[in-house]
Amino acid sequence: MPAYMIVTATISDRDAFLSGYGAKAAALVEQFGGKYLIRAPGAQALEGDFGDGGSIVISEWPSREAALAFWNSPEYGEAKALREGIARCQVLLIEAPALAG
Repeated sequence: MPAYMIVTATISDRDAFLSGYGAKAAALVEQFGGKYLIRAPGAQALEGDFGDGGSIVISEWPSREAALAFWNSPEYGEAKALREGIARCQVLLIEAPALAG
């Protein structure tokens, strides 16, 4: 069953985030079998304390195990360190049937 990783992020330095973490993470997502469905800045919070202007990223994975292999890999650990101090993130992982269409 496919798995979906949903990331919400408040980014204080978008240029540093994209050139460091963003570039490295994108290469690793592909390497580990994931694909981006949505990568969008400028979210508008309608409820809760996420904050306007945040970013949303949704990636699809062949399985929960594939997503966790990416998340727990030493390579991603190195990439994740690049966002320290410039992004506040929440990351969720869910399994769900493939989206139609």
